[in-house]
Amino acid sequence: MKKITAIALALVIALGMFAGCSGNKKESEEKTITLWCIATESDANHKAYEQAIDEYQKAHPGVKIEWEAFENQSYKTKIKAAMSDPDTLPDIFFTWAGAFLGDFAAAEAAYCLDDAYKAHKDALPEKMLANSTYNGKHYGVPLTYNFVGMFANMDLLAQAGWDHVPETYEDLTACCDALLAKGIIPFGCAGKETWCVTEYLEPIILKTIGYQDLNEVFAGRATWNNEGIASSVATLQDMIDKGYFDPNGTALSNDEVKANFLAGKTAFYQNGTWNCGEVNDADFNAQLCLFPVMDSAKATYGQLIGGPSDTLAVSSHSKQKELAAEVAFELGKSICHYAYLIGSGLPAWTPDYDVSAVKPMVIAAGDMAVKSDGMVLFGDTAMSADPANTYLSYVDKVYGKEIDGAGFIAGLAKDLQ
Repeated sequence: MKKITAIALALVIALGMFAGCSGNKKESEEKTITLWCIATESDANHKAYEQAIDEYQKAHPGVKIEWEAFENQSYKTKIKAAMSDPDTLPDIFFTWAGAFLGDFAAAEAAYCLDDAYKAHKDALPEKMLANSTYNGKHYGVPLTYNFVGMFANMDLLAQAGWDHVPETYEDLTACCDALLAKGIIPFGCAGKETWCVTEYLEPIILKTIGYQDLNEVFAGRATWNNEGIASSVATLQDMIDKGYFDPNGTALSNDEVKANFLAGKTAFYQNGTWNCGEVNDADFNAQLCLFPVMDSAKATYGQLIGGPSDTLAVSSHSKQKELAAEVAFELGKSICHYAYLIGSGLPAWTPDYDVSAVKPMVIAAGDMAVKSDGMVLFGDTAMSADPANTYLSYVDKVYGKEIDGAGFIAGLAKDLQ
C-alpha cells in the first residue's frame, strides 16, 4: 500500500513539474509588441486604442501589446529624436502621414508594408494610403481621417441674436462683435500648442488663396512670398486685436481651450473633427461648420484642411517586423472602428459593422468630407521635419504679434526656399 501511495505521489509531482514546464514554455513563447502613440487619457482616441488593444490581445493570447501614450507636442520631439537612433523606436509607432512619415521612409527607419497590405486591400481602399505612400511603396496603416472644422455653440449665438452660423467673413465679424457686446468670448485658441494656432491660420489661408496654391506652397513647389498669405496673417491678427480670442488662451493647452468651449465659455472652437463625438454630446445645441470664404475667386466653402493623416508605422529595426506589420493592420482597422463609433475620427477603413449608432455630428462631418471641393494636408505634416519646425516657429510669432504678414512670408521664403 505504501508503494502504491509513493508511486501515486511521484506521478502527481511529475505531472505537476510537466505542467509547470508547459506553463513556462507557454510564457516564453508569448511575444511582446511595443507601441508608441499620442492617445493619452485626455485624447479623444484613448478609448478607441484601449478597446482595440484589448480586443486584439483576447483574440491573440500569444501576443502582448505594451503601449505608451505621449502628449502631442512632446511626442513629435520624441519620435523625431528616435528617428536619428532607430534602435530606440518601438515595434509600432504612431505617426502623421505626408512628409512626417516620409522622413522615416527616406531614412529607412520605417518598414515597407506592401506584403502585409495584400491581406487587407478589400477593407482598406488604396486611396486612403495615398499620404503614406512613397516611391510607390506603402509605409503606413491609416486609422481615420479628419479635417479642421469650426464648432459653434448655437445657444450662445442665439443670445447674440444669431440663429445661424456666419457664412461670410463679414457675417463672422458681425457675429463676433454681437457676442462681445453680450460679454461672450467668440474664440479660444491654445497658444501653448502651436499646432492649434495653425488650425486657425491655415483655414484662413486656404479660403484666401485656394487649396491648389496652398498645396504647392506646403510641398515647396511654390513660394511663401504670396500676398494672399500675408493678408491671411493680417486677418488673424485683426481678429486678435478686436478681442475675438480669449486673451488667456496664449497660456492654455488645447485640452483647456476645448474644456472652456464644452463648458459654454466660448462661442466657437476651431479644431479637428476628431472632437465631433465630444462636441455632439455637449450640454448645448452645437453645430459643425467651416471658416467662411475670404476670396471667392480662388476658394470655395467646401475646401478643407485635413485628410488621411493619423497612421501606424512599423520600425524597420524591429526584430519581429512581419508580426508587427500584421498587428499594425489589425489594430488600425479596430482603432478606426471604435474611433468612428465614438466620434473621434472618420473611417479610413470601409465599415463592415452596424453604424446606426454613429453620432449625427460625425455623419455631418463625413458628408462635408465627401462633398469637399479639395483638401490640403495639415501644414506641419505636409512638410518634412525641419521645414515644419521652421514653419511652426513663424506661426508662433504670428500669434504672439512678433511679426506681421509681410514678415511671415518674407521669413519663410528666406528660410525655406
